[in-house]
Amino acid sequence: MIYSAILWRRAFLRLVVQSIAAMALLASCATSPENTKLVSTPVKDTLRATPPSASSVQSPRKGATSANLDVKIGQMLMVGFRGLEVDNEHFIVQDIRKRHLGGVVLFDYDVPTQQPVRNIESPSQVKALIASLKSASATPLLVAIDQEGGIVARLKERHGFPPTVSHYHLGEFNEQATLVAKTLADLGINLNLAPVVDLCANPDNPIIPKYERCFSADPLIVTDHALQFIRAHHQQEVLCALKHFPGHGSSTGDSHLGLTDVTNKWARVELEPYVRIIKVGQADAIMTAHVFNANLDNQYPATLSEVTITGILRDELNYDGVVISDDLQMGAIVNHYGFETAIQKAIEAGVDILAFANNSVYEEDAAGRAIKVISELVQAGTISEARIDESYRRIQRLKRRLPASLAGRP
Repeated sequence: MIYSAILWRRAFLRLVVQSIAAMALLASCATSPENTKLVSTPVKDTLRATPPSASSVQSPRKGATSANLDVKIGQMLMVGFRGLEVDNEHFIVQDIRKRHLGGVVLFDYDVPTQQPVRNIESPSQVKALIASLKSASATPLLVAIDQEGGIVARLKERHGFPPTVSHYHLGEFNEQATLVAKTLADLGINLNLAPVVDLCANPDNPIIPKYERCFSADPLIVTDHALQFIRAHHQQEVLCALKHFPGHGSSTGDSHLGLTDVTNKWARVELEPYVRIIKVGQADAIMTAHVFNANLDNQYPATLSEVTITGILRDELNYDGVVISDDLQMGAIVNHYGFETAIQKAIEAGVDILAFANNSVYEEDAAGRAIKVISELVQAGTISEARIDESYRRIQRLKRRLPASLAGRP
């Protein structure tokens, strides 16, 4: 659909005003009185996207590997870092080469130092940085970014990238999703930590609706726009991660800062976009939310909750793809759980990739520490190697869908 220049200018002017007040955001991320069973109405065939290859819901049993435990554990980590370029001595290159790091995440703003210099300066610089990172890896490396559009866009116009609109306006300009996806593919970025499928359930929510990070309060509209977004990315052979499971749109707090309790706000309708997108096989990966809901689990937030991740997402919604944690260095986790406990509970919950964005705190040894913790948990029998194998197989199955140009294969 063609929209007038006036409407375009209005949307971008609104984003400019909001950007003045917005700081860099990390991809985050009582049950309603009705306790009815989820309705999984089939999505229209016209909205079905064609994924890069096999569906993300197939069984991981095929292709069992003889990779050693260190390799499997390293693949379960995604880490952020500082640097517009990297050399052989940079810790992130060492993590990739020696610790078999499975993924990295890029940012444009460094929150700990409050400096607008992190990983992004220009298109040519980002492309060279990514090429360096991939060349250090013996296996396909996930290179992730939060390019939702609008305020949460790491690739900004001031650095030479195309302008974007927020999820709230992306529904009006669906062709923008194609531009976003092409930009990522051209740079070598192979995983967008988007779309956000949270409902605009609480207009006073300080982290989702406030920054126009949700499509709509209507789960059908959210599903339709999310599938358009995913289809655009799949056409460019870029993967997507839905977020923030099981729903962050009804919260009244920001999980970057502390634990957010949605016990009396969350409703099962917030699961509906996941139900529909999983049903048509378009959920490449799903990112968790650090939200606490005593009606689902009275002890742990979603990221650390086996009831939520395994019980609801995997068993009830029949999802067997990759689950990525939101940043485990966020206030919602570090203010309430120790490093070892958070890692153990996330893996026991069913999380496959543990994210350490290094953009709330900066810890160059995060990967090394995490690998040590996981290895000790396996050696002690607290976590079985079979459980590590489950995550490894899911991750490798996802990576096999990447074309050589985006996987970094020789």
